[in-house]
This record gives sequence, C-alpha cells and structure tokens, in this order.
Amino acid sequence: MFDDRSWLKQQAALSLKRLLPRITPVLAELDAADRERFIRRLDAHFPRLFRLLLALYGRQYDFFYHLEEILVAAARMYAARPADLKALDQQREADPLWYQSEKMVGGVCYVDRFAGSLPALAERLPYFEELGLTYLHLMPLFRSPEKENDGGYAISSYREVNPALGTTDDLRSLAGELRRRGISLVLDFVFNHTSDQHDWAQRALAGDAEYQAFYHMFDDRTLPDRYEQHLREIFPEQDPGSFTYRPEIGKWVWTTFRRFQWDLNYANPAVFNAMAQEMLFLANLGVEVLRLDAVAFIWKEMGTSCENLPQAHWIIQAFNALARIAAPAMVFKSEAIVHPDDVASYIHRDECPISYNPTLMNLLWEALATREVRLLQHSMRKRFSLPDDCAWVNYVRCHDDIGWSFADEDAAEIGINGFDHRRFLNAFYTGYFPGSFARGLPFNYNPRTQDMRISGMAASLAGLEQALENGDTLRQEHAVRRILLLHSIIVSAGGIPLIYLGDELGTLNDYSYRDNPARAKDSRWVHRPAFDMARAARRADAKTIEGRIFQTLRRLIHIRKETPALANGETTFFDTGNPHVLGYVRHEQVLVLANFSEFEQQVNRDMLMSIWRSPEMAVDLITGQEIGCDDAVVLEPYQYVWLQIGRWR
Repeated sequence: MFDDRSWLKQQAALSLKRLLPRITPVLAELDAADRERFIRRLDAHFPRLFRLLLALYGRQYDFFYHLEEILVAAARMYAARPADLKALDQQREADPLWYQSEKMVGGVCYVDRFAGSLPALAERLPYFEELGLTYLHLMPLFRSPEKENDGGYAISSYREVNPALGTTDDLRSLAGELRRRGISLVLDFVFNHTSDQHDWAQRALAGDAEYQAFYHMFDDRTLPDRYEQHLREIFPEQDPGSFTYRPEIGKWVWTTFRRFQWDLNYANPAVFNAMAQEMLFLANLGVEVLRLDAVAFIWKEMGTSCENLPQAHWIIQAFNALARIAAPAMVFKSEAIVHPDDVASYIHRDECPISYNPTLMNLLWEALATREVRLLQHSMRKRFSLPDDCAWVNYVRCHDDIGWSFADEDAAEIGINGFDHRRFLNAFYTGYFPGSFARGLPFNYNPRTQDMRISGMAASLAGLEQALENGDTLRQEHAVRRILLLHSIIVSAGGIPLIYLGDELGTLNDYSYRDNPARAKDSRWVHRPAFDMARAARRADAKTIEGRIFQTLRRLIHIRKETPALANGETTFFDTGNPHVLGYVRHEQVLVLANFSEFEQQVNRDMLMSIWRSPEMAVDLITGQEIGCDDAVVLEPYQYVWLQIGRWR
C-alpha cells in the first residue's frame, strides 16, 4: 500500500473538498446538529477510507467516480438511519469499548430451530434474560434457496428475510425490542459470496456483462487450473475444487465453498460499493455487531492460496471506516478458522475489534481428550492477549464443525507432532480411539491431505450421550462436569462468552438430519437440533441434568456480571506445575484453576506463590467456600475454582 502519509493526507483533503457538494444535497433534510455529526465523522475517517480505496482501486481510470458513488451512498444510508439508532451512535461514541464489559454475555441460535419464526422468537426473549444474555447472534435469516442454501449462507437477498421466518419489519421490530431489554443484536454479513439465485447472479446468467463482472468468471479452465495449484478444498466431499461450470453462459465461476455460492469480485469497485450499502442496510435495521463471514477468502491473486491476502484486510478496514462514518454504533466481529497468526491479523479497532477465538475452542476439546493442558496453556500464553481496545468471543461450540486449527509450531515446541495429534483427536471425537467418551461425526475427510473436522453437540462430544446410553451414572456425572468446566472457562477467561443455545441444557446430537436428502451429506446438521421445550421445562429442577447445567451456568454468568475483574482485559496464563490443571489470573484479582482430569488433582502452594502473594485462605466465588492454601489447592475431578485474590488473608 502507498504510504506517504503527508501526500495522502493532502490528497484526501482535496478529494473531500471536491466531493462535499455531491453529499450536501443528500443531507439537506437533516437538522443542523445531525449534519454536523456526519461531517465531523467524515472528516475523522475519510482520510483512512481514501487511503484504503486508493490502494485497492487507485489504478483504475474511473477511481474518483467510484469514490464519489461510495460516499453518496453512505450519506444516503445515514440520512435513512432511524433516530433511535443515531442516538445509539452517540452513546457508543461516548463509550467506545462497551463490548468489553463483564456484563456482555452472548448466545447464538437459528431462528427456525429455536422458535420457528421471528415473532415466535420475540415471545421467548424472557428465556434469554433468564439465562443472562446481553448479546444475541441470530444465524443467517435472509432469503436463500429452499434446498441449496448451506444453512442460510447462500444468500439470495440481503434485504429480505426468509419468508418462512417472517418479514424485514419483524426483524426491525425484534431488534428494537432487544435493544430496549439491553440485548445487542448480532447478524452475519456473508460478503465473500452470494447464492447463484441472487439477482446479481441471475443477471449474470442472463448474459449481463456488468453483473458478470460482479463475480470471477472464466471462458475456459486455463486460469482456474493455474489458480487451483495453490488453493485448498474447503468442501472436498460435497463440492471438490474451487470452480463450477455453468453451461447457460459457457463459463467457469469461482465457488470457494459450494457450487451454488458464487465468490464476489472485490477487484471491481462497483462490488465494494454495492456490498457497502448492504452492510449499512443491516446497520440501519439495528444490528450492533456484524459477524464478517469467511474473511480470509475475499481477495484473489494468482500464485497465492487466495487466503488472508493484504487486500482482504484493506477491504474490511474500508468497510470499517464507512461504518464509523454512517453507523458508528455497529462494530465488526471476524470469523476465520485459519492459522492463529492469521486469526489475530484481523483483530484491530480499525478492522474487527471483536473476533472469534477458534484456537481456545479447539484446544479446550484437545485438553479434554488428552486430560492434559500443556498445549492449551502454552498456546494461550503466546496468543491470548489482544490490543487493549479489542476482545475475543470465546465459545465451546457453534453452528460449524471443529477444525483443529492450532499452530503446529506451538505443538512442536512442547514435543507434539501436529499432524499425528490431529489424527488422534479425530479418532477420539469420532469414538474410534479406545476409551473415548465422545459421540462425534466426521466432516469432510480429505483423503489427499487426511484433513478432517468434527461435528457434534457439546454434550455428546463431552460424553453425556454415551453415558446415558450405557446407564453409567459415574460417566454421566463426569460428562456434566466436563460441559460445565468448558463453559466456566469461556465465562471467566476474558472477552465475550458465547453460548451455543441448547448447550445450556445439555442437548444431545440430533441424527434426524440423515432423513432429509438436502442435509444427509452434511454432518454439521447433527449439531443443529430444534430447541427442545420439554428439555427446557426441566431447567428449574436442579435434580435433572438439564437443570443442573442451566442453573450452574446461570450462576457463573451472574458471578461474572458482578465481578469487574472478569471484564475484558489482562489474563495471565501460568504453569500450575500439574499437567492436568489449567491456571490463569484475571486482572491480578481472580485466580482460576480448572482440572481437566477425572481424578483428583493438586496445585502446590509454591506454584501459586510464583503468580501472586502467598495466601493462607481464599474464597471461591462459585461456591462461597473458603479454601485453605497452606500446602496445596485440591481439585475434585473436572472441578474449577474462581479464587478471589482480594480476599486472601
């Protein structure tokens, strides 16, 4: 990227001066204070936007035409922004790190699987409040084909809700009600690709050259073959390769994921402008956190893997600048299941200040399988810290598979072969490893690379399904403790904990997907069950498995909200001296110990003294009990403690 800052600043100022007359009429109907706020934000963020767009599109002869179109579109979207959201903009600008609060607790679900429709979901908001959620991520809910939709990620329209779920007005109404209850709405922005049923794709299929340029299309296999020398297959079982032939137009279309998901061509500035307007439309619905889907893949360049290229970052940063101008209440959350270094590269206040933490997620499951925390602890000591104005989203499970994306170099540093270890984990979580407690399913095994991922609900992966089948009460107890252990860590480690709704009740795998031809080849549907109201009805009875998990998790969330030391910020992972026990300190005030073994474990006083001053007695925030530390802290199987350091005697 061209980086002569003084020249760029000068050119940005000249460009903005020239472009303002085009924007002013759009803002004419706004009151003076509203116009002033927009112009102030434009002055603050346009230089960054100009620099990024110049790097992306500056070589094009019509660059300034596209720049003008982008700014005019942003002004129009701001003018259309509802007054209550503009008020939220000002509130968020006054408290820009609102997402770092200890009171931020997330849940994620599919509307249809959880409630059936948006109006029905609105009736269940008290359930979310009962659990303690302040952040609700609704999985893709916009119009997509009935069959070939990849769970909603093949979008036919970014502005029309799937009619089976309700209307766009229903979504707007739900967003307002969530906001009144102090719950932030989170939606996906599927911006790498559209469905082949999207209007743009349909126009391209009809031969419209303007819309064919919205995608990557090739007349023969020459260039696709050259690209594929460096590309990895994402869905080798369902749709091998990265290109799909469309006989209607005699062209090959770039389809990284599925043959019906067409990759957008961001080398075309018209695509950037069109998608920026879709983004701001979502912001104007009341979205407060926008999850950017498949961020790694949005820029293509011959001779590379077409993943995590610099231009992908520039595009996201440019979207970020536009949002700061036209909808500053909304922040971005990145999703990238790639090498941990690449995951971290998207996390920045000017890019995605919030990010999923896939490394923590997959290493929590790794530690459960091995009963050792060496790799988890080692990796988190290196990779958990973030810039002060950013936050992880920590999760146990989600709608997607588990990919073992830990860093091979981290594993090698403690004597673990990454390739062999992944084979062990795949065998363990599919139940083939002797003594495994897990009931998981393989997802997209690649015989060439031997890569594979794992599908399954948390409870089934943690052993509850197998234990119930066998009628083994001890193993049931261990499974429940494993489920709670993992959730205790995402709630206490720092960042935003995200609960995959259903896990709070110990929901098991749902194998009925095999009876649906449209889903039978995608094992991820095993962990997308319909919400079980009968199971939920037992959540108040602590004698049931559902009640025990729900009530314990609810208490953990309550403790988090009442303990500022558990807000986002400093987390120090340390070696407990026991390979089965994970340890970390939050803000030098709360010390967490977690036993990943089904046997009693101890952490010696000498090891604890290396982290904080010598204690004699502490209070466990979870139980309220005093714990003596004269010689050692003793942990029962799968026990975790949150020790309040401020209460050491």
